[in-house]
Order: sequence, then C-alpha cells, then structure tokens
Amino acid sequence: MPVQVNIMSTIDKRRHVRINSLNLSYVCVNDKGEAVSQGMGRTLNVSESGILLETHFNIDLEQILSLTVALEEELMDIDGRVVHRREKKDGRYETGVEFLKTDEAEFQILKRFIQLFRDV
Repeated sequence: MPVQVNIMSTIDKRRHVRINSLNLSYVCVNDKGEAVSQGMGRTLNVSESGILLETHFNIDLEQILSLTVALEEELMDIDGRVVHRREKKDGRYETGVEFLKTDEAEFQILKRFIQLFRDV
C-alpha cells in the first residue's frame, strides 16, 4: 500500500527542524529553583531550541520547567521557559518551551535524541 505524504505549502520560519517524540516528566520551579509542581507530559515535537509539550494541566507563561529526557540508558535534565500555550478542545494543553542554556554534554545528548527520531 503506498504511503501518502502531505507537503505543507507554507514556508516554515522555525530555526530548527521539529521531530516527534514521546513522554517525559517535568517539574515547575520558582525563582529560587524550588519545585512548585510536577507532572508527566507527551512531547509533540522537539528541536535544538525547544519542545512542544502536551499536558493535562495548564502551565503559566514564563514558568521555568526542568524537563527530564531519556535517551536509551542516559537521562538528561534540561531547563526551559514557557513561551506560548493553548488549550485544546479536549481540555489538554499544548505548551511551547524554549530551552535555556545547556552545557556541551547535554547539547550532544539532545542532538542524538533528535537524530534518532529523524531516522524513524
């Protein structure tokens, strides 16, 4: 059976390609770095600069998140800031998170994580 591919006719202005991913955990932290809430979310896509996360709870704009991403046996914690969000008709939320500074080792793990999903 042939595979049908939809090609978007609009120009994508994103700096980095987005790839599909799965679930991850997140912790909302206050300005002192203390956890104020936590949960699980489904990653809708991810790039070198950020992630689109689907959750059952609203996360405030500008909220800092500590995300845990798993790559095989490696776990990586990466911090991000909520830059946009929207409520979906089913009551879930889509939240755009921009990654904050990462060190070189974390960045390399993130690049491998993205490459694995590109190859799928």
